[in-house]
Amino acid sequence: MKPNYLKKKQTDKKGIGFFKNSGIYIACIMILFVSIGLLTSLSPAYRLSSAAIERWTSEIESTTYLKLLGLENRAFREALPEDESMPNITASLFQLATNMRPNDPRSLLGQEIPGIATFENKIIVAGEGTGYSDLSFESSPPLEDVLEEREATFEEEKQEKPQQPDHEQTTGDRDVVFIYNTHNRESFLPHLPDVDNPNLAYHKEVNITKVSKRLAEGLKNRGIGSVVDQTDIATKLQERGWKHWQSYDASRDVVKAAVSGNKDLQYVIDVHRDSLPRNKTTIDINGKPHANILFVVGAEHPDFERNVLVARELHKMLEKKYPGLSKAVITKEGPNVDGVYNQDLSDRSLLIELGGVDNTLDELYRTADIFAEVFGEFYWDAEKVSGEEE
Repeated sequence: MKPNYLKKKQTDKKGIGFFKNSGIYIACIMILFVSIGLLTSLSPAYRLSSAAIERWTSEIESTTYLKLLGLENRAFREALPEDESMPNITASLFQLATNMRPNDPRSLLGQEIPGIATFENKIIVAGEGTGYSDLSFESSPPLEDVLEEREATFEEEKQEKPQQPDHEQTTGDRDVVFIYNTHNRESFLPHLPDVDNPNLAYHKEVNITKVSKRLAEGLKNRGIGSVVDQTDIATKLQERGWKHWQSYDASRDVVKAAVSGNKDLQYVIDVHRDSLPRNKTTIDINGKPHANILFVVGAEHPDFERNVLVARELHKMLEKKYPGLSKAVITKEGPNVDGVYNQDLSDRSLLIELGGVDNTLDELYRTADIFAEVFGEFYWDAEKVSGEEE
């Protein structure tokens, strides 16, 4: 047995170590607040945006803040497991500085090895034959490539017109669906005669926003008030001096304004096109090619499962009426993806990938019409249940 005085010395060392670590954390937090104060007091040309600061602080695990507050108020410790230890301050600072996680090799390799970012995906429910090779992947081209002027060929009047279904229900003058495009200049190779590189398939007018307008038209034909945002996110990035990978930071302001400015808003839909080739994004239905649908849910916020429930139900309804059109519902999280996609701003948010870079707008319109049809059934069924509960 060890003498009591040795035990006391060991206890004293632990206590000294605890206060030493606590002092380091408190000093780091003080430095952080002082730095933020200095940065936000600079002139606008040199000032960091609130979105950038938000993105940095969001990289820190939420439990870290609880542990720091728990040093001063024991009540905060009750929210943590008893065996929860202080995070490694060196690892946390390294992650903030480099956007790489020391214990996650994907954060290093994901930017260097093509395709490894696919493993950030998790399939929640999949259509028949869908595997990881059929899923979307995020690309972040240089902003100058996105903004480059290109020739495009497209005649709206020659496109198939949507059907005019009979309906009795209507939301009246209330807009309950908000549709927007974070990557608003995503275009399609069949409409870009001088482009054969998928990474350059961008155009300021002939792009995914046309599909959003078609979707809104289909929803309105079913009595569902819808509004399509017209913001050119790519130009917004240029004005702020941001990179293309910051698109979700730029569109976040758009979604916040929509959600706070319209009390009737119930659903928020971000429409994209995929970067995969045609054989991964196209299906024949009734003898005509249609663009596939993929539902993407960001899993890096607490309420993401509510968005999963909406996506799952829509996938299920699509699979029943149009087997194979919806490829899957997937979640994304990890160091190489956004992981939130602004879906924390509404518990009925959807991000849908419609088709891919090789699809035509005619094929995308057909799918947008079908999605409007199925979403209309989904919406009015939900309204019926809500009315019965009241």
